Amino acid sequence: MRFNDLIAPNAILPALKVNNKKQVLQELAARAAMLTGQNERAIFDLLIQREKLGTTAIGNGIAIPHLKMPTLTRLFGLFARLDRAVDFDALDNQPVDLVFLLLAPEAAGADHLQALARIARLLRDQTVVHKLRATHDAESLYAVLAMPSASAA
Repeated sequence: MRFNDLIAPNAILPALKVNNKKQVLQELAARAAMLTGQNERAIFDLLIQREKLGTTAIGNGIAIPHLKMPTLTRLFGLFARLDRAVDFDALDNQPVDLVFLLLAPEAAGADHLQALARIARLLRDQTVVHKLRATHDAESLYAVLAMPSASAA
């Protein structure tokens, strides 16, 4: 699976204006619903349930909220660069400014885990993270995420 199979150019939010974690999840759910045809409230509720299990913030200002949906037919990714960092209950107490949402079909199994691992590896690369934080338009953010080294991650 190539990285750009997970995320499309129209699934990039370059300067999401939010004030807290709940607003981040609401905005991600709204955009994901628009792009996937899934129910916005269902996505939001599942995101909230997932966060109650434990934060999806992985440290260094990055969060990877993820969930499985029975009505989804393929993996779907959405990336948001927040206008300003917000508290995401991260274990390192760092506020989050980069968020990669991953939605997977209920039966995705190994594909879901592989995609999650690939996203985590990419977002642990300090060069990639620096470029994402220094980039302010959707097209350039997509290019950073989909560059050949990202596909090999």
